[in-house]
Amino acid sequence: VGGRVVAHSSQLFTPTSPLQALSACPVCPIHATVKMAPTMMAARATTTLRAVRPAARPLAARPAAPLRRSIISNSIKGDVIGANYANALVELSQEKNALEAVHSDMDSLSAVFADSSDVADYLMSPVVSEDDKKKMIATLGSEAGFSELTTNFLSLLVDKQRMDVITEVMTSFEEKYCELTDTQVATLRSAVKLEQEQQFLIAKKLQELTGSKNIKLKPVFDESLIAGFVVEYGSNQIDLSVRGAIDRVKTQLETVEV
Repeated sequence: VGGRVVAHSSQLFTPTSPLQALSACPVCPIHATVKMAPTMMAARATTTLRAVRPAARPLAARPAAPLRRSIISNSIKGDVIGANYANALVELSQEKNALEAVHSDMDSLSAVFADSSDVADYLMSPVVSEDDKKKMIATLGSEAGFSELTTNFLSLLVDKQRMDVITEVMTSFEEKYCELTDTQVATLRSAVKLEQEQQFLIAKKLQELTGSKNIKLKPVFDESLIAGFVVEYGSNQIDLSVRGAIDRVKTQLETVEV
């Protein structure tokens, strides 16, 4: 299986065969090809609306509906603009044979935003000057080792006053990248931090289950699981946690007739 297994803790793996991958170095099953690429994950909440007609409200309260529509409209607009910039970045990255490097940069930038919301707020702030934003980008690029293409792209967003859609750009870029590289992204929730080799073996099993060429794991610490782990990919879930086992037993007991 000539795919790549990506552990979200910042290493990219490229096994040449299942046997080689599982029988190599005990610390890193395929230590020969390791590439740093810190990443993060983002989650979206879903709301369910019911068709219930509320009681009449005072006239002063009713203008809230157009405001909600305005917020939704702006959100959709931001997604579209972000997707357009992301598509342009993907195409240019492919032309420059820099897709992997730019993807690594986007992961690094996501990790920075996750670790410090102040950085994201600073770059998106309308009151911060363009020069100051570019200085921040240059500093981030120098510390994280951004490619010239990524640094120039971020500077372009500043020039176009579109840093407000950078999160949409990163999300869309990730989706496009996964499509192009046949990469399945999976969230790995565990009660304790899993070793790199454990993550690799889990990802390898997912590769067999999904048939995807590449697997990208995004580890998340969740002490509520008590022990074990839960893997979520697409609409699927593999629950091997103690909490999951307890819940299943509880469900079975609730259905027992006394």
